[in-house]
Amino acid sequence: MNYRVIKEDDLFLLTDEKGNIPENHPYGPGLYSKDTRFLSKFDLKINDEEPILLSSNADESFFAEMILTNPHMEENGVVKLWRESIEMKRKRFIYGGVLYESVQVKNYNPKKTSFEISFHLDADFKDMFIVRGFQNGTVGQKEETKVDENGLAIRYLGADDVKRSLNVKWNFSPIRTTEEGDVYFAFSLEHGEEKTISLTVMPTVDGEESEVFSHEDALSQLMNSYKKWNESSTKVSTNHPQLQRLIDRGLTDLRVLLTDLGYGKFPVAGLPWFGVPFGRDSLIAALQILPFNPEVAKGTLKTMASEQGTKKDSWRDEEPGKIMHEMRFGELANTGQIPFTPYYGTIDATPLFLVLLSEYMKWTGDMNLFNELEGNVEAALNWIDEYGDRDGDGFVEYHQEAAKGIANQGWKDSGDSIVHRNGELGETPIALSEVQGYVYHAKKSMADIYDLIGRTDKAEKLTADAAALKSRFEKSFWMEDQQFYALALDKEKNQVGTVTSNPGHVLLSGMLDSDKTKAVSDMLVSNKMYSGFGIRTMGEGEAGYNPISYHNGTVWPHDNSVIILGMSKTNNQKQAAKAMEGLIHSADSFEYDRLPELFCGYEAKGKAVNYPVACSPQAWAAGTPLLFVQAMLGLFPNALDKTITINPLLPDGVDELKIENMRIGDGQLSLMVKKSDGHHDIKIMNNSTAFEIIN
Repeated sequence: MNYRVIKEDDLFLLTDEKGNIPENHPYGPGLYSKDTRFLSKFDLKINDEEPILLSSNADESFFAEMILTNPHMEENGVVKLWRESIEMKRKRFIYGGVLYESVQVKNYNPKKTSFEISFHLDADFKDMFIVRGFQNGTVGQKEETKVDENGLAIRYLGADDVKRSLNVKWNFSPIRTTEEGDVYFAFSLEHGEEKTISLTVMPTVDGEESEVFSHEDALSQLMNSYKKWNESSTKVSTNHPQLQRLIDRGLTDLRVLLTDLGYGKFPVAGLPWFGVPFGRDSLIAALQILPFNPEVAKGTLKTMASEQGTKKDSWRDEEPGKIMHEMRFGELANTGQIPFTPYYGTIDATPLFLVLLSEYMKWTGDMNLFNELEGNVEAALNWIDEYGDRDGDGFVEYHQEAAKGIANQGWKDSGDSIVHRNGELGETPIALSEVQGYVYHAKKSMADIYDLIGRTDKAEKLTADAAALKSRFEKSFWMEDQQFYALALDKEKNQVGTVTSNPGHVLLSGMLDSDKTKAVSDMLVSNKMYSGFGIRTMGEGEAGYNPISYHNGTVWPHDNSVIILGMSKTNNQKQAAKAMEGLIHSADSFEYDRLPELFCGYEAKGKAVNYPVACSPQAWAAGTPLLFVQAMLGLFPNALDKTITINPLLPDGVDELKIENMRIGDGQLSLMVKKSDGHHDIKIMNNSTAFEIIN
């Protein structure tokens, strides 16, 4: 990737590979918090010239390091600074709402050398939607800029009457400053001598300042938080180096993407532009990480419940009981110029909220959380029946009402994603296949929980509803000529018959009979759908197929992961293994063994082809290899009946998989699976769950 991004909690920094924030750059680099760019210019120069980049490390998304040097500087035949004589190591990280930046400067010239290092800073306080060119609107204005030997302060009063400011401090006195935010430091170093400039950069909102630590203490505390994260998460080891790197990378990236709005940590959707609560993405990422850290699911559920819809509001596509799509905190949102406060235009987040809660319950048996959220559960179930089913036909459909909302409200939300086999776009209301699966999963699972707590009337109704949905779905969505399910039903209840990955999500729900699960699984790993690097979003040969289209032929790792887990759950494990093998193989194509949000759907020859604007790191892409682990093990716990089902099948090249300290119920499970001549041996090393293991 040609940018560098680091994040911690609500603050993230997006720069070029040198670590700079070029002013007026079209990609929108900057230091962002609460959807506001607090730093819009941040250039490092030596003797007022651009340094030369030697290396730029973005291996970790919480710490970045760039190594730079000087160009040759000569004037009228006199050498001012010999080329590559000064090394500049630029390091940065974020902790506690503060950006910590240091530049270690070292002289490699044989003689004592004098030169200047300068920083050039500014803050425009632009709303992220304006930065990205999505929206213009009424905004506030800068009030003042102050620069002195101790630091820089820029103040801004927004159109929302919120006072925002940027405060920068440095560790020794500059030789000069300008009102434009230029700060110059003089150096005179002997050969081999080095000095370090340290800066702290703090955004504030309404005067709420963060505590500033020394660079050493802040970094120590940040690293300690990662150590605790790793210690509290399930440990996985395998003989397959690429798979191991994917798992380790995914777990670290998900830690980077965690944020807490006061209800517990949850994953934001992705960087750089979606570091916010995002219903569908956050819920699916939390589902992916359940086998590693169930506390994330708890924080996600409580965060989503806190913003559950309470009224009918067409401006935000809000309805009572509905779970949000996306929440923003900037000036445009605060002044009502965009509807993201939050915006509710998503058809799948509400049933996915119930799916995540039910799966969390199966992993943990945490009845206290269910009791706490029971009112939210009732409201979500009511939304499905009263508002989700717009026309009373028993299917959940979407239709955009908000003027500045989203037209297609499933996970494939681009404007051309719902396309008939003749190339015509489907018209709303649209009933998506995967959404019906989420609803079935939600109702069936909630019925089990209500039955457990003695609410048999509620359980029986939900069970009957689920059975009726299964019957309707089979009649309305099955395409006999394709031996596959339709993508959707359009406003006339006609099948949108294009062959896509969407019906693959239904596998996990338990709604399909075994013969249909095999037919769906076989189609998804056929040459039509499977690129060799993963399952495409749309089948090759379909009218809408395009291997570089956002949703109509590309490969999305998270899409694959949900399908793969469903294949594993329905005993279509060979197909699951094939899909996993492709994605594991694809990781060699991407920087730092990091699966991107999506990549192009070309046939696997050589390297996978990057999609140009994919988010990276991205939560549900990071969670994909974590879900591989559960699928490989065929591991499905159920704390409600105190059982753990294990039915492993390891993909080619994976001969050993070891799991340590996986939290299930009130205990932990550690096990080893070894494969030899196609046979899988399971060794239980520790089981303190008191659950029965079925294999």
